[in-house]
Amino acid sequence: MPITDWPAEERPREKLLSRGPAALSDAELLAIFLRTGMRGKSAVDLARELLTRFGTLRTLLEAGRADFCESPGLGDAKYAQLQAVLEMARRHLLEKLTRDSALSNVEDTRAYLTACLRAYRHEVFGCLFLDNRHRVIAFEELFRGTLDGASVHPREVVKRALAHNAAALIFAHNHPSGVSEPSRADEQITLRLKEALALVEVRVLDHFIIGDGRAVSLAERGML
Repeated sequence: MPITDWPAEERPREKLLSRGPAALSDAELLAIFLRTGMRGKSAVDLARELLTRFGTLRTLLEAGRADFCESPGLGDAKYAQLQAVLEMARRHLLEKLTRDSALSNVEDTRAYLTACLRAYRHEVFGCLFLDNRHRVIAFEELFRGTLDGASVHPREVVKRALAHNAAALIFAHNHPSGVSEPSRADEQITLRLKEALALVEVRVLDHFIIGDGRAVSLAERGML
């Protein structure tokens, strides 16, 4: 039965409009994104099949182009549309940060950095550059590595901080293993960077470790 023949309160789009997006299941949300199904399958049926294949909604959203496009009902157009949606979400989170001090919006900062870095399958080290009121100037991915780690060079971090005329920084990097607990190496590089930046009077406010769960803040752990 096509979705148009369903009772209005059961159709994903109408359900979202009447009850809000939180009331929808993962399959219903994905069905709205897909818009149409295939011969003999509604958009919800197709969405359920895709979730079964990928395992979770997150795995589907983070799939590479080849894996995404080889699935029935998907292709380059849907992949481009999805990447645009994800990038809009990241920019929305960044705009929320720029309205106020990053320190007064710790959860927004955590959410933005997680959205930027969690999907990578290799380690990526990034930095939020802040002004003297701790407002966001820019975010940059500075170093990329393998599954085992990234080489972080204090000299390059100092150069980028000076280029942005930043007064303070917040670091972040992902653990591709999904385990967000900071390692001894994470602590050591944070201290090296803090010492190097102190020479040019730039403060290090935090370092977030991004994994599968809640990102760990070294500042909250008392490790800065």
